[in-house]
Amino acid sequence: MLKTATQRGGSRGAGEQRSPTRALLFGLIITLAAVVAYSVYITVQISGLRKLQSEMVDRNRRDSLELLRLQNDLNSVALAMRDMLDSSEPYPMTAWSAQFARLRGDIDAALTIEEQNASAQRTEEQRDYLRHQLTQFWDAMDRMFALANKGKEAEAKEQIRLSLQARQAALSTAVSRLLVENNEGEQHAAAQIGEIYTRVQRQVYLFFAATLVAIVLTSLYLIRTNREIFARLAALSEQRSELAQKLISTQESTLRHVSRELHDEFGQVLTAIGSLLGRLGKQAPEGSPLHADLQEVQEIAQSTLNNIRGLSQALHPVLLEEQGLESTLDWYIPSASHQMGLSLHYEKSGAAFPVETVAGVQIYRVLQEALNNVSRHSGEREAWVRLKFSRGELSLDVEDHGKGVSNNGSGQGAQHSSQGIGLVGMRERAELIGGTLELLQPNEGGTLVRLTVPRERAEAVHGG
Repeated sequence: MLKTATQRGGSRGAGEQRSPTRALLFGLIITLAAVVAYSVYITVQISGLRKLQSEMVDRNRRDSLELLRLQNDLNSVALAMRDMLDSSEPYPMTAWSAQFARLRGDIDAALTIEEQNASAQRTEEQRDYLRHQLTQFWDAMDRMFALANKGKEAEAKEQIRLSLQARQAALSTAVSRLLVENNEGEQHAAAQIGEIYTRVQRQVYLFFAATLVAIVLTSLYLIRTNREIFARLAALSEQRSELAQKLISTQESTLRHVSRELHDEFGQVLTAIGSLLGRLGKQAPEGSPLHADLQEVQEIAQSTLNNIRGLSQALHPVLLEEQGLESTLDWYIPSASHQMGLSLHYEKSGAAFPVETVAGVQIYRVLQEALNNVSRHSGEREAWVRLKFSRGELSLDVEDHGKGVSNNGSGQGAQHSSQGIGLVGMRERAELIGGTLELLQPNEGGTLVRLTVPRERAEAVHGG
């Protein structure tokens, strides 16, 4: 439905209002900067977390595995030395050299890997201590086997009791201490990871809260700005509507004045001229050149009088004031059909009621514009005009089966354009009398212009 909405309310002029674009762009830049900064922060935190997990937790885990390997090997060494001291063993002490050589190789390999995975917090003294103790242990072991090879097994066993077992115990204690340090390091790393997670989680909540606040503030700003814009648009629309209605009223007043001047002044003058020419013609001899000339001039004066009366009716139909809308349409539609070359089918229905003159003028003008559109743009020479009186309203339909409605504003290839000046005028005229104007499409195609006016406004409306 084509209907202009009007609202009351003052508003500052459009030139006095600042555009919200700059503020919105500034807010967008701030939001994007916050998102980028927060993304960088999260990336750094995740990178640090990954580094902590890979360099500390995983490294400590691998280091602990090697320390456990060392501990197991040292325990195997302790068991082997105990068995060597057992007098019930049937094997000579030199028979244990192969086993100790294998354990030595495994311990050296485990120590090398452990040193590569050792915690960064471990000092050089701590690193050198285990290697130095192992070197001394293997040196003592070599001296013990040297004594055994010389047949001095008693001295070799004494070497195990006095030196090797003590050294092995010291090595096991050192490895156990390192395992404890690794466990403490893992606990510390776990605490750091938990702290990072907590900090990131807190920052996420803060960021989300700040984002929500920014969204709320931006939304409130947009709502306020949009309300101001729509208020200005409503005020401008109301001013435009008031201006259009004043122009329509001024136009009708001017046309009424010109129509009366033509009808009263020129019409009376031409009527008097026609009467004088008629009397002169009676005085002139029948068949004389003067009589023929007077009769020709009288016919020209009568033709001019008829044209002036027709023009007067077109500018402002006096019939509206004298006989009402229904009689005016009964006269106008056959006249328009003849002048425009249209085949118009006129139908009336319902119990007619008297229409106030101002409302009748607007309805008459809407009909004029609709028929002009049919003649100029529809591409058809046939149309239907329906005037319907009902209990609550009066409706006027103008229907054709031509090219139909176009909304592209070009005015080409269609009967009507939604931006056309004619339709703007029809809408304003409809609003002036409290009615509505609709552009519909019939099932057969084409255009149906429907004007609907409430009965109370059609019977008692006052011009603006």
